[in-house]
Amino acid sequence: MRKYLIAAVLVTAFAGPALAEQFYVAFDPASHKCTMMHSQPAAPMKSMGGPYATEDEAHKAMAGMKDCEG
Repeated sequence: MRKYLIAAVLVTAFAGPALAEQFYVAFDPASHKCTMMHSQPAAPMKSMGGPYATEDEAHKAMAGMKDCEG
């Protein structure tokens, strides 16, 4: 029983960070707007930063980016 408990703890410890949500900021040249995404942006979107651990961090980063203004 003890070895199953240890195995469960190890699996949880290694799988937890892999399941963490990440946020990316991307610039769309067609609409001239920045967007927050859950995956890395693909062409024609331009990656502006990331990954960010929280949605709040991504919003703060967008607010400070020159291309994302307006």
